[in-house]
Amino acid sequence: MFTLGFIINPFAGIGGKVGLKGSDGEAIRTEAFARGAKPQAVERARVALESLEPYRSELRILTASGDMGENLLQEMGFQFDVVHQSQEPSTHEDTIAAARSMLRQDQKHNGDSSIDVLLFAGGDGTARNIYEAVDGAVPVLGIPAGVKIHSGVYAVTPHAAGLVIEKMINKELVSLLETSVMDIDEEAFREGVVRAKQYGEMQVPAEHRYIQATKSGGREVEELVLQDIADYIVDNMEQDDYYLIGSGSTCAFLMETLGLENTLLGIDCVHGGEVIANDMTEADILELQSRHQGKVKLVITVIGGQGHIIGRGNQQISAKVLSQLDKDDIFIIATKTKLKELDGKPLIVDSDDSEQNQRLAGVIRVITGYEDFVLYPVGIESS
Repeated sequence: MFTLGFIINPFAGIGGKVGLKGSDGEAIRTEAFARGAKPQAVERARVALESLEPYRSELRILTASGDMGENLLQEMGFQFDVVHQSQEPSTHEDTIAAARSMLRQDQKHNGDSSIDVLLFAGGDGTARNIYEAVDGAVPVLGIPAGVKIHSGVYAVTPHAAGLVIEKMINKELVSLLETSVMDIDEEAFREGVVRAKQYGEMQVPAEHRYIQATKSGGREVEELVLQDIADYIVDNMEQDDYYLIGSGSTCAFLMETLGLENTLLGIDCVHGGEVIANDMTEADILELQSRHQGKVKLVITVIGGQGHIIGRGNQQISAKVLSQLDKDDIFIIATKTKLKELDGKPLIVDSDDSEQNQRLAGVIRVITGYEDFVLYPVGIESS
């Protein structure tokens, strides 16, 4: 039997679509719910488990009660043992206690052996909790569900996480790598400052195209190239159209070129050469799309080292928002250096809707200078 530990942080990512840039702490979760946020971690965990449904009879799963694993596994027909009774609502202490219980319970069941892998859904805060509980005792793999994911312990998408576990069940050769557990100061993050810290390393089952890299930080030094990219976008902006300008330093350079106020880690809207909205939520964007007759277009960049263009730090650009955008109206901007650092890995679209992910898969044009473009693959199936 393949022994799988399974934990969901049901509140991971809850602040993303409502513009809160994180979900750590009860106060932020309360504010997120007040803004109309809906939990998404359980559904992202479901996507990962769908790849494992054919292997139900070969799996022994240890999990936590309620929304931390039990409810989803029961709904999907998996056999499991609950080894930790979590609080309602659950806290980070439940994540730590659940992971530690899995190690103890498994040792009772199998002597000195441990779970084959601990699969968990969350963000960087959850990864820190798992690290505190297990350190390097067992391999771990994260299902990306958080707003901010700098750590290298996560798969590039929920589906990719399921595919890696499937390979392990089938006894295919999967390497183990030591990857970084990173997290940032959320309060500084909300003020537009990225202050990341490495907390340790954990073992991760590594499949190159399925596991994300630790995020590359820092502002691009190729300012001449960035200026060319910004000038091209500015010169080709239509006066009647509405431009959603995504997060990150590359997009911030564009806003500086326009001479406009910028939300470094949020989504702003530009129309007629002016900012008409800063730090928009998903609801704000959907209202814009329904209210205005002019075209709504999207300018986003690539997360350095990881390749994500949707689903990391810009959950406001949700599947609902994407469904109302033509593919030709999505502009990807990045320097060739940033693309080269991906080492051939494709760009990743990780929204909550596989149909939208697939719609954008294939090859997309990346703006890399003034009238300078690169055709680059999107989606893990393209690599």
